Amino acid sequence: MQPQNRIRAFRMSDLDAVLAIERASFGADAYDRNLFAELFEKCGRLFLVAAAGSGVRAYAVTATAVRRETLCAELVSVAVGPAWRGQGMGSALLLGTLRRLRLRRVHRVTLAVRVSNRRGQALYAKFGFARLRRVRRYYEDGEDALVLCKRL
Repeated sequence: MQPQNRIRAFRMSDLDAVLAIERASFGADAYDRNLFAELFEKCGRLFLVAAAGSGVRAYAVTATAVRRETLCAELVSVAVGPAWRGQGMGSALLLGTLRRLRLRRVHRVTLAVRVSNRRGQALYAKFGFARLRRVRRYYEDGEDALVLCKRL
């Protein structure tokens, strides 16, 4: 029997596992160690991991900011380790993130997703994210992004 997944706040001791998931998920576009350390400082308890036993299987990191006197959020990155995809961890992380954002009285959350990432788009649609706009050549390799938005 496999250990139960639980969503919890990121710890610096999770960094190597998060970096491995990041590289496996994003290859050459992967964030580096220093950027994740900065995200941890900036995002604090909105940097979440899905953990089971002593292993981290997925992560989500969200940043908040005040825009036009309204507290908004950006889902910076979500990734699930290849061996754990399709088991609901992305959904669990999104549920945990949205719950935390509502508790903070965030009014809106946005994210960018690759046009080619149909699986990600389907996940976000399931949670009520709607297309806001398309950004041409958003990614380093020239691929477009869809900016999605959800009101909370």
